[in-house]
Amino acid sequence: MTSSTLLWFRQDLRLADHAALAAALAEKAPILPVFVLDEPAQAGHAPGAATRWWLKHSLARLGESLAARGAPLLLARGRAETVLPALAAQIGAKTIHAGRCTEPGLRAQAQRVHEALEAAGRNLRLHTTMILQEPHRIASGSGKPYAVYSPFAKAIFALGDPPPPLPAPEAIPGLPLPAGGETLDSLNLYPVPGEPDWAAGFSGLWQPGEAGAAERLGRFVARALGRYDADRNAPGIEGSSGLSPHLRWGEVSPGQVWHAARAAGAAPGATETFLKEILWREFAHHLLWHRPEMPDRALRSEFDAFPWVEDSRALTAWQRGQTGYPIVDAGMRQLWRTGWMHNRVRMIAASFLVKHLMQPWQAGERWFRDTLVDADLASNSASWQWVAGCGTDAAPYFRVFNPVLQGEKFDAGGAYVRRFVPELAKLPDAYIHKPWEAPPVLLAGAGVALGRSYPRPIVEHGAARARALVAFAGLRKGTEAA
Repeated sequence: MTSSTLLWFRQDLRLADHAALAAALAEKAPILPVFVLDEPAQAGHAPGAATRWWLKHSLARLGESLAARGAPLLLARGRAETVLPALAAQIGAKTIHAGRCTEPGLRAQAQRVHEALEAAGRNLRLHTTMILQEPHRIASGSGKPYAVYSPFAKAIFALGDPPPPLPAPEAIPGLPLPAGGETLDSLNLYPVPGEPDWAAGFSGLWQPGEAGAAERLGRFVARALGRYDADRNAPGIEGSSGLSPHLRWGEVSPGQVWHAARAAGAAPGATETFLKEILWREFAHHLLWHRPEMPDRALRSEFDAFPWVEDSRALTAWQRGQTGYPIVDAGMRQLWRTGWMHNRVRMIAASFLVKHLMQPWQAGERWFRDTLVDADLASNSASWQWVAGCGTDAAPYFRVFNPVLQGEKFDAGGAYVRRFVPELAKLPDAYIHKPWEAPPVLLAGAGVALGRSYPRPIVEHGAARARALVAFAGLRKGTEAA
């Protein structure tokens, strides 16, 4: 049988700057690209509804790009350690090239595939396609994994810029698709049968796929990067890159983003600030690789005894954007409507859930994982642990965001709140972030009936902050005593 090569796409759904694709092409043999939907491999941490919507559309775009270059994409379903060795045998492939993943379930999956292939005299070669530096190759001066972001970022910057990104190949020598493959519809990625299509409006907001990633990256570096320092914290304007969902499924590599930012000619401070955000994502994957328990358990073990107050009504109010705090509610409604939330507001909303409402951070992580189009297991869990104060590099326990002051600082004119909490749109700026303080005549004139058209605050900030500080301080004292 003529030799051929199997290219396994995982979380790297692009053709440019793709090390596994480049290695497959270097073998000078026909290539069969394949994507395997192996749902049991991520049991407990499976992609949520929003990311499955994105995945469906991203696979469609990837399939089109591959077919246009001569190598159609095979879609398969099943255990990867069964599907891939069988395909390799069918097409006579000695090697499977794929990207390396950091998620614990996908690391275990790759190991099973490796063992199954090795038993058949074949091999799996993993490449860096998702991140800048493989976590097992980056260590502190003492030889240990990094636990704090700042020295980690400094170490990555010290390595210099990543290699220039590889262009997408103009042609790929392909193989006819084997019989028995799946279609996008038969994969049932989205909508889930029997569940409402709550992402019906996403298509007007997002353009999944490599071309969409390139368009968004180009727009960001041309229009917003130069003002990134000033604008990135203002949710009412387009000051952030919006690249996170494209990075989540690898439609653009962090190396491509890095070089595009460097080449834009923006002020060095703005560029460095933006690149530090790319490195926060990198740090999250570093943490997940070395601490695979991160999505489920606090990285600081003393938090196992934290006195969370689980309250389903409070959690539901937060999820629906009905807390009575406009900046929090605007963020949660933006999330539900668009599948995304501004980064500053994510911190405010997460802090409110954990510290004002005393709900376990895992409940917030699960909600974000299901509703964010950019829900990345590493970034999502690392960020929630940072806010909750239980990560290796965490916000100080006494930092409890005041949602009113945060709203007044970052959404001073109320544009963000007015967009996503329209029942408050007619309130003057002075009361848009604290409608309960508005005089009754102003409320009536704005059509706001507190407790009916818009809820009163479900907790009072001062009392909630005091409760949180007592709980966090008690945990700290208990740790010191031990």
